Amino acid sequence: MTKSVTLRRPDDWHLHLRDGAMLQAVASFSGHFGRAIIMPNLVPPVVTGAQAAAYRDRIRAALAPEMTLRPLMTLYLTETTDPADVLAAHAQGIISAVKLYPAGATTNSASGVRDFDKVRGVLEAMAQAGIPLCFHGEVTDPAVDIFDREAAFIDRVLDPIRRATPGLRVVMEHITTSDGVDYVAGNDDIGATITTHHLVINRNHILAGGIRPHYYCLPVAKRETHRLALRRAATSGDARFFLGTDSAPHPDRAKESACGCAGCFTAPNTMSILAQVFEEEGALDRLEGFTSLHGAAFYRMEPNEDRIRLVRREIPAAYPTHIPAGDETVTVFDPGFPLYWHLEDPA
Repeated sequence: MTKSVTLRRPDDWHLHLRDGAMLQAVASFSGHFGRAIIMPNLVPPVVTGAQAAAYRDRIRAALAPEMTLRPLMTLYLTETTDPADVLAAHAQGIISAVKLYPAGATTNSASGVRDFDKVRGVLEAMAQAGIPLCFHGEVTDPAVDIFDREAAFIDRVLDPIRRATPGLRVVMEHITTSDGVDYVAGNDDIGATITTHHLVINRNHILAGGIRPHYYCLPVAKRETHRLALRRAATSGDARFFLGTDSAPHPDRAKESACGCAGCFTAPNTMSILAQVFEEEGALDRLEGFTSLHGAAFYRMEPNEDRIRLVRREIPAAYPTHIPAGDETVTVFDPGFPLYWHLEDPA
């Protein structure tokens, strides 16, 4: 018997589309989503409302007319960000959130924040206006082990900022630890995105038996106990947890190098992977909440009205292993198991 699941069209609350030839190559693979929060860490970063509007126009131009994706733009928070520009960009509907990268935490984060006191004025203005702040939640202190940087961030940065800025609405992006799960589950005015790949891989997938660069991401995958905590959170039905793929394309030459880039390109097969994960957890009835309802509620938006359908077939779905991007290639994330759930759009 054929098994199928019909969902409101999903949203991606954390997506990298890059720019130029890479944007042209990858945008269509997220075209079946309704909306996506677009990351601003270009080179140079998107730091003003005018730059966000221009980037939004480039994304729209890269999408085929029949694609549903609506890009929701963000500003890259720096120590010189003007609160007035943030408020104006939000009031004009140009941006939906602001992204805070601790300087040096991840790809193209050199312009991020080092002294959090210097952004206090922006955060206070955002709290008053109800503008969400999306955190890349890791400290960059070299004395802190890379596997402990999320937990240290909660104690050293996130909790103090939330206490000092009442009413600030926070998204803790791409959580990877049980510490992150527990913190979000125990607080209000906070949400958390969980990526597709962190539900599938642990650190052994990256390191055991040889280094696998296409599983390397930041925050780096942690122990199996943390992966299982993420799966419990994602499939729990708790509205504080929602999908943010953090799909992050890099040219293969940059991934497969002596100092490879961090990021997993999951946009093509995310929905098939998620259906398989939720089926394994006996939680297919909660997939729509995680992908289509919880994030919209946090961002104070209505769920998408149209639907998609996922159908489980005996023959695995076929996805490309690589895609061309100008003169480069990009490797599509391999979950390590066949994907029997096929995405049908429209239902």
